[in-house]
Amino acid sequence: MRSTLVGLLTGAVLLGAAGPALAVPAPPPNPTDGQIADAAAAQEAAAAEVGRLAAEVAAAETELERLAVQAEAAGTAYLAAEEALGLAQAAADQAAADLEAATAAVDAALGRIAGFARDSYVNGTTLTTAAALLDSAGPGELVQRAAMLEYVGDVQVDVLDELEVARVQQANAESAARVTRDERAAAEDAAAAAKDAADAQVAQQQGAVEAATARKADLDGQLQAAQIQLLELQGARDAYQEWQRQKAAEEAAAAAAAARAAEEAAAAAAAARAAATAAASSGSSSGSSSGSSAGAAAVSGANYVKPTSGRTSSCYGFRWGALHGGVDIAAPIGTPIYAATSGTVVRTGPASGFGLAVYIRGTDGAVTVYGHVNAEYVRTGERVVAGEVIAEVGNRGQSTGPHLHFEVHPSGAMHGGQVDPVPWLRARGVSISGC
Repeated sequence: MRSTLVGLLTGAVLLGAAGPALAVPAPPPNPTDGQIADAAAAQEAAAAEVGRLAAEVAAAETELERLAVQAEAAGTAYLAAEEALGLAQAAADQAAADLEAATAAVDAALGRIAGFARDSYVNGTTLTTAAALLDSAGPGELVQRAAMLEYVGDVQVDVLDELEVARVQQANAESAARVTRDERAAAEDAAAAAKDAADAQVAQQQGAVEAATARKADLDGQLQAAQIQLLELQGARDAYQEWQRQKAAEEAAAAAAAARAAEEAAAAAAAARAAATAAASSGSSSGSSSGSSAGAAAVSGANYVKPTSGRTSSCYGFRWGALHGGVDIAAPIGTPIYAATSGTVVRTGPASGFGLAVYIRGTDGAVTVYGHVNAEYVRTGERVVAGEVIAEVGNRGQSTGPHLHFEVHPSGAMHGGQVDPVPWLRARGVSISGC
């Protein structure tokens, strides 16, 4: 974290040096010796508190794990109870179906007995009603009464056997149904108890989790605050000293780089002016035919220079759906702007978006544009040579900081046909870094 603070301070210094329109950032606080002594005591107290808080967080996490295991077990018990309830319900349904079938069989057998009694009465047998048969306490007594009355014959015995079987089946079905109902009730009670236990355990676990989470968040906040305070107290003095060192180094480096760039640009411009002047003198000293030949040679070997010194802040290309048709070179207001090549000034003055701009049609036919200038030193129709000071860097028009917006129109059009100036100049021996 200390290195991060130093990095942020260093980055702020770099930004301040890179952008000529930015102000130098304010220095960080420089603690006194007394504050640093207090920091040592605060460090010991913070370390002790961090240890205590770490122990509390560990205990809260252990309790949270235990409650989670218990809640999982309660959920498993509830699922098992639900499964038992489903099996009991299926058994009860089967018993009910068996009871219904047995009851139907008993009713059918009784119907047949009643039919036999009715037939006996109609046929005039010794038994005048079916009451004697129906009043029997069981199949055995029924058989005895029928034998005594000479009623039961081979044809009727099967009916009595069916009646006995049906009653036994009915009794068994009723017993099975009772057992199944009891099992179902027990399963329902077990499921309800398991669910209540699970709900209570989940509620308890949820409350414990929320309490542990809240406490842990509070402890984490206290721990972070203690660490930040400790780092701030220990690192404030170092950060201030590092800021001072970086600030001095960056300012010196930026100043040296700017001076070198300005000297190089001025030297290149002077060389270009001298070459252009020499070419013009050589052409004017020749005759008319030889003059034309010298002029053509001067054009083919035209000199080119970097239009100004500074840092490349924006390159050629599309931005948010619109074309940025040139290269931006950031530099302080007043930095000289040079004609990139020899030619004739075709326009100067106010220009939409550029504030003030200078347009030069070179001897090679290309139009070079210099926008956002603070002041212009040439007029329309004036002949300029490569490297001649034509204006100074400004911040006019749609500009977010002092810079030169430089464009190249090889087709000769003043307001269209832009190409990327960086490779165009590179092909002519002039380098612009950053794009």
